[in-house]
Amino acid sequence: MRIGVVGCGVGGMAAALALARRGHAVTLLEAFAQPRPLGSGLLLQPTGLAALRALRLEEAIRAAGARVERLEGKDTRGRQVMDLNYGDWRPGAHGVGIHRAVLFDTLHDQLAPAGVEIVTDARIVRVEDPARPVLHDQHGRIFGPFDLAIVGDGSASTLRTAIRPGARAPVYPWGAVWTNATDPDGRFAGALRQVYHRAEVMTGVLPVGRGPDGETGQVSLFWSLPVGQMDAFLASDFAAWRDTRLAPLWPEAAALLADRAGWQGFSRAVYRDVSVGRWNRQACVLIGDAAHGTSPQLGQGANLALVDAVELAARLDRDLRPTAVTVRAWQADRRRHTGLYQLASKALTPLFQAHGAFWPLMRDWFFTPMSRWPGLKPLGVLLLTGTLRLGRFPPETRP
Repeated sequence: MRIGVVGCGVGGMAAALALARRGHAVTLLEAFAQPRPLGSGLLLQPTGLAALRALRLEEAIRAAGARVERLEGKDTRGRQVMDLNYGDWRPGAHGVGIHRAVLFDTLHDQLAPAGVEIVTDARIVRVEDPARPVLHDQHGRIFGPFDLAIVGDGSASTLRTAIRPGARAPVYPWGAVWTNATDPDGRFAGALRQVYHRAEVMTGVLPVGRGPDGETGQVSLFWSLPVGQMDAFLASDFAAWRDTRLAPLWPEAAALLADRAGWQGFSRAVYRDVSVGRWNRQACVLIGDAAHGTSPQLGQGANLALVDAVELAARLDRDLRPTAVTVRAWQADRRRHTGLYQLASKALTPLFQAHGAFWPLMRDWFFTPMSRWPGLKPLGVLLLTGTLRLGRFPPETRP
């Protein structure tokens, strides 16, 4: 098959690599002149690691990343709000914290050797004939026709409504700023740790292992805040925020930034609640956050995109029906996985990112005590590991 992939994100690159290695002719179209990752750290779950294993990249990612065995969350009064251990799912299980740029480079470096044709500075602005897709970029260049077009240009996709005109993707009211720092003593090793003040402040530190320039002992620190306040926040006095807001909440996290003089190295993260219904229009299909983006509360975005890509490539190989029929069958199966995380994200996000006293009270009075019940804790662990799914994982992505 001749396949066009739009977007050089995790899902797009993973799909291009998986399909090229199965013998398809793949063209990857990237809007930027120089492809680059956006953001800071992310947490790869057992599902994402299984997909990377299918791509023959798991060992490289494990070597570059940092082992994460649990998720811990405390409020400013020292109460344990979240305590999930991978070992409660499977003995020895763990996630891997990784710098987004390291994951990006690992995937990107494999594309050309696999035979993927990469075209940069190609922002696709129009899709012609979804049954036999032809893609037009901002310079008037024409790519195709393709047997299949895969759109993986992220939650802010510019092509989503061309494929599904009724799609909606409103911006979440809350976002975050991220930065990387060095943890020379390893005091943040082994866990994703978070601190909450009511639901109006959430900050966390994730170990990510190696940085994009080869630095070791790296962590990613985030601070959540309303999207509408980001400009003012990043124009404020950095030292004042570090010393009078972060340090009283979490002195150890503030110490990571002791040598910083300003906001250099911080990046913004804005999230969308993506709802598209069916992901495809004939032989055009959305993948990853372009199809099912959610808030970051469950930390599943990259993992779901990786699984999307690997399972789509496998489905196209074994299903001999017309492409549009095969894609619909793949989507139906994937939604037994992604739909649960979209639902859980909607339910849980207000408990950790909201104004006022109501949602933190719900969290402290109901969610936290209930999450410790013997019958419900396994459900929390399934959510954490990315393995909550109706039906079995296919062999390619079985954790």
